[in-house]
Amino acid sequence: MSSPVLPLTWHLARRSGRRGWQGQLLAAAAATVSSLVLLVLFAAWHGAGARADATAWRTPQPDRHGTAVQALTTTFVRGEPVTVVSLAQLPGRKPTPAPPGVAAFPKPGQVYLSPALAELAHRLPALQLADRFPKTASYETIGAAGLAAPDELVAVVGRSASDPAVSPAAGDAPLDSGLIARVVISGYSGTTPSPFTVYDQSGMLLGAGLLVVPVLMLATASGRLGAARREQRLAALRLAGATPRQILAMTGAETAAVGAAGAAAGALAYRLLLPALAHLPFGIGTWHTGDLWVGGLGVLAVVASVSLLTALSAVSTLRQVARSPLGVAQQSNPRRTRMIRLVLFAAAVLYILVSVDGGGLKTSQQAALVMLFYGAFWIIGPWVVDRLGRLMARFARRPATLLAARRLSDDPRSAWRTVSGLVMAGFVAGFLSVAHLDFGGHDYSGQVAVSVPAAEHRPAAAREAAERARALLTEAGVTATVHARTDDKDDDSLLWGRAGVTVRLPSGPAQVDTALTALTALNPASPPYTQKYFTAADDLGSATRRELGLAVLTAGFVVATASAGLTAAANVLDRRRVYGLLRLAGTPMKVLDRARVRETVVPLVVLAGGMTASGVYGAVKLNEAGDTTVDSSGALQLTVCVLIGAAAMFAAIAASRPLLRAVTDNPAQQPD
Repeated sequence: MSSPVLPLTWHLARRSGRRGWQGQLLAAAAATVSSLVLLVLFAAWHGAGARADATAWRTPQPDRHGTAVQALTTTFVRGEPVTVVSLAQLPGRKPTPAPPGVAAFPKPGQVYLSPALAELAHRLPALQLADRFPKTASYETIGAAGLAAPDELVAVVGRSASDPAVSPAAGDAPLDSGLIARVVISGYSGTTPSPFTVYDQSGMLLGAGLLVVPVLMLATASGRLGAARREQRLAALRLAGATPRQILAMTGAETAAVGAAGAAAGALAYRLLLPALAHLPFGIGTWHTGDLWVGGLGVLAVVASVSLLTALSAVSTLRQVARSPLGVAQQSNPRRTRMIRLVLFAAAVLYILVSVDGGGLKTSQQAALVMLFYGAFWIIGPWVVDRLGRLMARFARRPATLLAARRLSDDPRSAWRTVSGLVMAGFVAGFLSVAHLDFGGHDYSGQVAVSVPAAEHRPAAAREAAERARALLTEAGVTATVHARTDDKDDDSLLWGRAGVTVRLPSGPAQVDTALTALTALNPASPPYTQKYFTAADDLGSATRRELGLAVLTAGFVVATASAGLTAAANVLDRRRVYGLLRLAGTPMKVLDRARVRETVVPLVVLAGGMTASGVYGAVKLNEAGDTTVDSSGALQLTVCVLIGAAAMFAAIAASRPLLRAVTDNPAQQPD
């Protein structure tokens, strides 16, 4: 005999009425947002790894029996890094394969440019960029396989084996920063990414770690939306003779189907949004669309996970229905929090402080402490909301505040889940957006340096290089002050004790680019450089951290907005009997609406706002310790993000106001 569970589940779902269908749609919408955000987080992490892999070919493994020489240099135009890879086939060796993204191994004098660099070379005067490369009738194009981002600036130049640009002196770098290297190769299998992409994936992992728990909580919340109505219905079935196993099976089947439908819709939205997501800048630039595609198995895994979480969450809420259906029907069990949460939070924080005091922690240990710190807030969060509700009730002067306080105390976990995604995200965003991690140093802005070959480290060679530099700059129309430098260790210049030439420019970036182009011929083995050579990776890292903080906060607001809006609408449906009774007792609609808003706004301001302010305060103190100023652009972006996010949350909560009006209209005639 077949089980009646599934037919009965389908029958009750179809006969649940308009309010029941509205609850199902809200649950599906929560699953949709959860699936979409999880896929985006997965895609960002996956894409960051693909970026790093796409740059590893530029630093391949050395092979003393190799077939070609590869020299990596980095120059700058308009302050942006340009990666230049010079390749020379060694005579008498077998042909070397072409690098990724390049159609064929470049012949001497042949130049391949990335699309963004080719466009820039055509737009800028030749004296500022194009003359740094060999003269050629036309440039070949580097494909996406050799680029970390569509707008990355990369050049591949073919050289002869005797060209100074690939000589042993080409690996003589003023600083071991990974921007200059020379190696004999036979292929391009490398494991060291570019300094501009090496930390992207770890940063994305941090951002995903801050957001994945709130997103998973939203997925589990989708199983709880409409729980009050479901519990009442199932309690009646339980009292009518249904077994606990049947109750659980009905709930699991219903919510799993709703969660799967919502998660599939989120996966479809992710697929449609991929081109738009690829245009979002991060670090070195925008993204290749293919790098953000997690694959069919990844999509199926996320959809299945969200569906399973939804079902498990709904089933876990029915323990009271199975044990005490009469108590559920009477709504006699408010959810309180216990003081043990505060004790556990204090113990976790104390353990973290003791662990970091000695230093010397491994990366895995640091990650574990970060997760413990995050978990500590999840322990204390509901307790703080509960106490906040009690404090509000004690000092409430208006009915709306008193109603909101009662709701916070009755169900603090629900209020915490709504704002939890913004608590740690706000702290991280506040810190990374305002912190200006620059602990001083020399200022060499407007200075260009060129070293002389190591074999010619003598005052005469430096003076000869200075005379030639003056001639090259005069020919290019650049007015500058040129100094010959020896290898004096106390020499205060960009050469840092190396013999060479320094050029002081009084003009702006166009003159700097022209000087860099003109001085390229001075020492082909060691291109001229500016202060950007030493600070580019750190500058990009600081900008990436700021972008990461704002991205985490933005995603946190998306999750919180969806959670606040969907929870507010579901609560209206679940509490319509209470709202109806309050309306019959004479409570104005305005008071009920204000209570709903304050129920979300108070924890948002106190918890998320307080943690964001704490992050800003910590960044200000760090800036003071490093004698630096606040990052004003980051602070402005943080302010705009917070204002827009808060407005979105208010709009999401206000969107359920018509539903509140509908369920309280003529309450005496409502079937409840």
